[in-house]
Amino acid sequence: MTDNTRLALLQDKDSRDITVLVVAESQHQRLAFSETVRSCGFTLVDSVSRAQLQHQRQQPQVDIWLVDSDYDDHVATAIAASYSSAVLVGFSQAPYLNEAQHYGKWQRKLKRKLAHILSMPALMASPTYHRRAEPWRLVVLLGASMGGPSAVKAFLDNLSPTLPICILLAHHFNQSMLETLPRILNRHNEWGCQVISTTQSLQSGHCLIVPIDRQIVCDSEGRVILLENAWTGDYKPAIGQLLKNASDVYGSELVSIIFSGMGCDGSQYLGTIQDNHSQLWAQDPSISTCPSQPQAIIDSGYCNFIGSPEALAQKLTDYVNKMSTDFSEP
Repeated sequence: MTDNTRLALLQDKDSRDITVLVVAESQHQRLAFSETVRSCGFTLVDSVSRAQLQHQRQQPQVDIWLVDSDYDDHVATAIAASYSSAVLVGFSQAPYLNEAQHYGKWQRKLKRKLAHILSMPALMASPTYHRRAEPWRLVVLLGASMGGPSAVKAFLDNLSPTLPICILLAHHFNQSMLETLPRILNRHNEWGCQVISTTQSLQSGHCLIVPIDRQIVCDSEGRVILLENAWTGDYKPAIGQLLKNASDVYGSELVSIIFSGMGCDGSQYLGTIQDNHSQLWAQDPSISTCPSQPQAIIDSGYCNFIGSPEALAQKLTDYVNKMSTDFSEP
């Protein structure tokens, strides 16, 4: 569906001023659309499910809608209210990001559709969106609970996705809230955030969110393996259990950071983690919504650094840069 008059006006717009909103039920599909939109140089207004769209109180101005969901009355009403220029409906399933060749082909197919509808052939010359400029050198495990989303988002907003690091986030949440977490975290930054739904490889520039209903383990091949087993104990996911596994596998190539939260999950195996030469940092409890979780890390005596989310991001940047310098020196 297109509005030819409005489409003509887009020709005079800078690509950064062209706004796009994505509606898709699969979180992985939303991430793939979002990355393709950014590779075109457009501005991503939001990337939501149909249910999330229904809860938006105010509909933003949108030039282009990408809809991979049921086109019901609410979606149609929201599109009409946005005075859009074009709506694309129905797409094939995007391959996973670690299937680089197939993923790039899927992106080019979507760009071809956009280039044709918008009469912008230059879109086909834009590079395939690919963050992984270099292999990862460091695994960063983030643990959080109540008050965690805002702290982790501030951390990611101040951390470049071009650093040679990959992030695992273990957050205590209920299942319904967990599905909204990627949308919260990667808004206004370039990190690719998605809930782990299959065994996959760690990738720099990506934040993989640990599921609540199934355990994961990391292996020495850089894979995150999704198990059938449920998490044991009171905490889901079990940050302490995951931290120990990651430390045993990655040793000095692991930095663990505990953010705001209730309880003491994450502090169970710190002696072992210290023996593996892993780094352990914590958010400053005085500026945490819930101080008990980071305070438990500090009270253990094993914490290497304490700071605000912004200070933690800067510390990690400096740490990675120093590691890269040390690595390159003969």
